[in-house]
Amino acid sequence: MKSRPNSQNSQQNQQNGVPLLDLGRQHAGLKQQVIEALDQVWDSGQFVLGPEVSRLEQNMAEYCGTKQAVGCASGSDALLLALMAGKIGPGDEVILPSFTFFATASAVTRLGARPVFADIDPETYNLDPADVERLLTSATKAILPVHLFGQCAEMDEICRIGEAMEAAVIEDAAQAIGAEFDGHKAGSIGDVGCFSFYPTKNLGGAGDGGMLTTNRDDLADRLQLLRGHGMRPRYCHEEIGINSRLDSFQAAVLNVKLAQLDRWCEMRQANADRYAEMFTAVGLDRVIRLPALAPRRRHVWNQYVVRVPDGKRDELRQSLAEAKIGAEIYYPMGLHQQACFHYLGYAPEDLPETLRASREVLALPIFPELTAEEQQRVVDRIAAFFNIGRGGHPLPCPKFLSHPAATKRLSGGE
Repeated sequence: MKSRPNSQNSQQNQQNGVPLLDLGRQHAGLKQQVIEALDQVWDSGQFVLGPEVSRLEQNMAEYCGTKQAVGCASGSDALLLALMAGKIGPGDEVILPSFTFFATASAVTRLGARPVFADIDPETYNLDPADVERLLTSATKAILPVHLFGQCAEMDEICRIGEAMEAAVIEDAAQAIGAEFDGHKAGSIGDVGCFSFYPTKNLGGAGDGGMLTTNRDDLADRLQLLRGHGMRPRYCHEEIGINSRLDSFQAAVLNVKLAQLDRWCEMRQANADRYAEMFTAVGLDRVIRLPALAPRRRHVWNQYVVRVPDGKRDELRQSLAEAKIGAEIYYPMGLHQQACFHYLGYAPEDLPETLRASREVLALPIFPELTAEEQQRVVDRIAAFFNIGRGGHPLPCPKFLSHPAATKRLSGGE
């Protein structure tokens, strides 16, 4: 590995910075294929749920290892449709993490059900099965784990709990297409998997789009019914559904990009490995906590999230911004702290690991086309912030190092 970029590239990096995400690099080599695919859709005149959508559904089912896949208009709608298919409604409770994007909980509340927020594993940021068990009641009708940042939740334990309670397990796999737990792809483990094709995802479209995966034919049939106004046959409505149909232009783009997904995931993994080597070489792994890979997982690195202790996260982010280095906070507060959920009666401290993570996490660039030189610039800037030289003499952070999870590294993995 090069320890430093050459002078020409270094000057270019200094001028251009390091973006958090650069879709332009990804799209440049696919432009002609995408144009040809869109031309075919245009000529066909089949713009909604056309042949390209059917093809994408088949491709997604094969990729995820499920019997069925059902396209819809967005990842948010995928969550909503999954809950609707499970007949979740008023009086029901759905257990889900607070440390996630808003859509996970909003789908529950839109149906009149009650979101019950659980805490997270501080290493993986995913739903803590022990906390799920603590929160079970006779009203629990579904468990909604989120495979956050590209790594699957502890699905064997979560599915065991769901089966014992006769509660549906709905996987929010919006950030985890291609991730695996024990050799099984995200979206193939629970009753239904929910995917987002928002442009920033590992498999992103040219706008919104979503997909549901399942091994149950009856559930796939119901999802197909609900996404089209509950209409079957035409103008006859068995029940009230929604309008959430995937359009053919998005499907055409995604069919082109899906063929590249595993290659992009491997590039993200290489970048994650390189970060670990670079951070460790200068001793930064003693100052910030690097991401952990849990056993029996394939991590697809939708985000590369470090933890910055001692209240220095926001200062570090500002320092990176001054160097034109992209960084983002996912998420600055748990959903249990959001104003719209105050009626549920949570205090911030009720979910201590969620609260701690929201104060420490910082996502760094990890997109597939990120260069080693750009990564070195990220690491150098962080080292400079902590006053660490190339010789690697880190300043200790006792508060961080004393936290039990801080010095633990999970065994196993890929």
